[in-house]
Amino acid sequence: MNINILGIPMDLGAGRRGVDMGPSALRNARLAQRLGELGHSVRDLGDVPVALPESVDKFSGSGLDFLSPILDASRATVERLRALPADIFPITIGGDHSIAMGTVAGNALRGNDRGHRMGLIWVDAHTDFNTPDSSPSGNIHGMPVAQLCGLGNPELASLAGDWRLRTEDIVMIGIRSVDAKEAALVREHGIRIYTMKDVDQLGITRIFEETTEYLSDVERLHVSYDADALDPSVTPGTGTTVPGGLSYREGHLLMELLCETGRVTSMDIVEVNPTLDTGNKTAEVMVEMSASLMGLRIM
Repeated sequence: MNINILGIPMDLGAGRRGVDMGPSALRNARLAQRLGELGHSVRDLGDVPVALPESVDKFSGSGLDFLSPILDASRATVERLRALPADIFPITIGGDHSIAMGTVAGNALRGNDRGHRMGLIWVDAHTDFNTPDSSPSGNIHGMPVAQLCGLGNPELASLAGDWRLRTEDIVMIGIRSVDAKEAALVREHGIRIYTMKDVDQLGITRIFEETTEYLSDVERLHVSYDADALDPSVTPGTGTTVPGGLSYREGHLLMELLCETGRVTSMDIVEVNPTLDTGNKTAEVMVEMSASLMGLRIM
């Protein structure tokens, strides 16, 4: 497979500094080399330019912190991704989870100016379905899925023109922390959610089977993998840890099973913050998760 790695050192959508170093941490954890060892052709495209928080105005009057520079970086991400050939598998590395607005939109437009029908598998402790009206913080990394569905800020919602992510094309796995107003929005829009209670009761294999059946009609599958989906004992280097997450093996198994479908066409790795980590452990774990999605097997 031809894999292109694109870094998006976004440190504007979250409330804690340091996540802009995530792309460097993942590269230092030998992301490209690890995927190359699996037989893939790997090219690193470098980084999308992202403004530093100290260099721009935080407040825009919209209720969204750093809206203007996040828009600039998201638009640049869309253009970089939509220009890639159809045979490329993009792996986008963040940066905070606000990058998903640009990555999902850009991959939807790749090879189709009107946008492919995209299925989104959101592996995360959080639903990230806030809008400016529901968000208690104003941090955009808690809003990307809602924005992709056309809710919230109209500029962020139109990164792919008239294309919108359908709410029935989303599955979220590993959820265990949702704001009160956000939970009401998730229920209102019928998002398919697998909380950690569901993981405990059903197991990852059944959740995978239900997920792929539920998304059987989509043209493309995008996996957006937040480091905080895993338990903090596995990935301590992330800014919004929540106890009781996916185990190391549950995280790997989900990726291994998704690989076997042959349907995944793009991936995000986000919220790796080396300033909160120990010995780059979190980046190393996330590299191994991506390797499982790209064909790593025990035997």
